Amino acid sequence: MNWDETGAHTGDPTDERLVDAGADGEDTAVEAALRPKDLDEFVGQEKVREQLDLVLKAARARGATADHVLLSGAPGLGKTTLSMIIAAEMNAPIRITSGPAIQHAGDLAAILSSLQEGEVLFLDEIHRMSRPAEEMLYMAMEDFRVDVIVGKGPGATAIPLELPPFTLVGATTRAGLLPPPLRDRFGFTGHMEFYAPTELERVIHRSAGLLDVAIDTEGAAEIAGRSRGTPRIANRLLRRVRDYAQVKAEGWIDRDIAAAALRVYEVDDRGLDRLDRAVLGALLKLFGGGPVGLSTLAVAVGEERETVEEVAEPFLVREGLLARTPRGRVATPAAWAHLGLVPPQQGVKGQQGLFGA
Repeated sequence: MNWDETGAHTGDPTDERLVDAGADGEDTAVEAALRPKDLDEFVGQEKVREQLDLVLKAARARGATADHVLLSGAPGLGKTTLSMIIAAEMNAPIRITSGPAIQHAGDLAAILSSLQEGEVLFLDEIHRMSRPAEEMLYMAMEDFRVDVIVGKGPGATAIPLELPPFTLVGATTRAGLLPPPLRDRFGFTGHMEFYAPTELERVIHRSAGLLDVAIDTEGAAEIAGRSRGTPRIANRLLRRVRDYAQVKAEGWIDRDIAAAALRVYEVDDRGLDRLDRAVLGALLKLFGGGPVGLSTLAVAVGEERETVEEVAEPFLVREGLLARTPRGRVATPAAWAHLGLVPPQQGVKGQQGLFGA
């Protein structure tokens, strides 16, 4: 964590987190080499893969472009990879952009007008696109046409611009933020689920082969169990364990080497890192397990309120270690067990009574 001379936090708390599901520069470069090239290579997401395979095969049989596809789910589960597979399966080029990059309708019009027939347009974080561009996209998806406004005020005229048939692949981590008119224009919607440990083991073995890393079944299982159900995190942990093994174990990874490496990087056996354990530790040791207000908990941890709420809490809630209640945050019995602490006796008030919920 970076701090300036005044004590103010100057860095993103997720920058140094191995278990952050977002992609950094190194991840982007490595993922390009590790990405599967077709649906047969793609591991996991069986339902989405099966349904998408039918959609693409039917489109190829008709000699038509594939229906527009919406992929939703947490970061790091393979939405970008599937978009590239869609383009490969349709033997079409792909154009990649993102919602935040399209702030004006003219930005979208420029992209759409340059598309080739059958091209796949991948729009990441589609829920963050500006409203004017979103409204232009309605007509483009349905009629393959956009109206370009020329001029201003009463003299402005709309010039219709015909577009070649294309396939839009939208990706979002927050499908609920998409307006219904946009959602309804997608012919296929797939929700990406978190991976089971056995699926992540297959991902790790495949990546290890591509990276020329020697790893046994137990070593892969150890990494998979700490990867939060996310292939991107699994691949990142594999690379860090590989570094440790090259220095400490002549490049061989087994369960003991993987566990020792991840202890160095402060990722425990359930995938919690320093920040996660700090939040749980404060909740249990300072506030008797809660309930405690979010702001109070953030001050106790020494982080911003948003960091605790958006970075640490989602995984802790998903793992059943923390609960959000109307009175504040509450630790579950699993949290006490995970940190090896004994919960206070019922009827004994903890320090949360001093701070309130």
